[in-house]
Amino acid sequence: MPGATTPQTITALADRCVQCGLCLPACPTYSLERLEPQSPRGRIALARAWALDIIDPTPAGDRHLDDCLACRACEAVCPAGVRYGELLVRTRGVQRGRRGASARQRLVEWLAARPRVLGSLLGAYRVTARVLPSRLRPLPLPPRPTSIPAPDATPTREPAAAGTAAGLDLPTRVQLFTGCVATAYEPPVRAALARLLGALGIEVHVPPVQGCCGALHAHAGNLEGAEALATRNRRAFGGEADAPPVLTLASGCHESVAGALPGRAIDALEFLDRHADRLSFAARPERIALHLPCTQRNVVGSAPALRRLLTRVPELEVVELDAGHGCCGAAGTNMLLDPERAAAFREPLLDQLHACGATRVLGANIGCRLHLANGTRVPVQHPLELLAEALR
Repeated sequence: MPGATTPQTITALADRCVQCGLCLPACPTYSLERLEPQSPRGRIALARAWALDIIDPTPAGDRHLDDCLACRACEAVCPAGVRYGELLVRTRGVQRGRRGASARQRLVEWLAARPRVLGSLLGAYRVTARVLPSRLRPLPLPPRPTSIPAPDATPTREPAAAGTAAGLDLPTRVQLFTGCVATAYEPPVRAALARLLGALGIEVHVPPVQGCCGALHAHAGNLEGAEALATRNRRAFGGEADAPPVLTLASGCHESVAGALPGRAIDALEFLDRHADRLSFAARPERIALHLPCTQRNVVGSAPALRRLLTRVPELEVVELDAGHGCCGAAGTNMLLDPERAAAFREPLLDQLHACGATRVLGANIGCRLHLANGTRVPVQHPLELLAEALR
């Protein structure tokens, strides 16, 4: 997000809104509460009024801004092209400068920026969680560390010839962004990706000094913290002209990684879909539930690629979870800071899941998977895990 935030910046973004109201049916918080201030249109008006000093900030106004899940479904339906995500982040940056952040939010940001400390804490959590009271178990248990793959994965086949049906070059080496909490929770996902890429003859490298993408910092208004993390990742992944592409696993991280590494970041599902003609999958006679995170649908745009990949698995029956308000409620730190409200958004999806009889849930965002897994005993996995299982 280039440039400093000024009142003029915010009003320019807000003035693109024509107040048509087409965003209201798409907004999860408006769907839940049916209040104008809980809609994108209401929040845009609020941000503009604050920037112009028309009204003074109040706790009620702050709550309406805080309650936004940053799903950006409004952007997908906006006929005027309002950049709501940028408007929200900039307004929250001003808001944070005015009132600060809660101790819990600052703690989450501090830990996310230090993956090694966070990983150690999660390791201790895995051992002790079963004896902790429920209020001290905000997340499901991480997998055992024995499943963590080596930083580099060697191809299982000879490198494929360059070029695909779409005329795209097939690199022999890619880099992988892991992030913060996913470092502890996604060893099976990274192993699955390594197997799929190995079938394409592609080597995977995981830079060891990378860190959090900064999305949860930016969404909470900590723009300086987010930029510091972007700078760290730019250094970790290198800026050479021939540097390999950087694959992302979490849709919630992708935009921040792409902003730090312009032109180099690509969603792993999108990457595999481009080269899927080179992969072969065995039949999987199974009914699975597919959760499409807001960030995947409204920001990254890799949902069609994921659907195409799953249709390549013979006999796989896919039920898309679409009940409720359009968002699972995880929303970065929202599931930790306001768990009851987050659960209200999740409940219809879990009801649909349990009614459809699926054997597992697939979802491409780490935060959404953790939030869903906290509410069901049905296994919740990244789509890459199923694709790797089905790989011939």
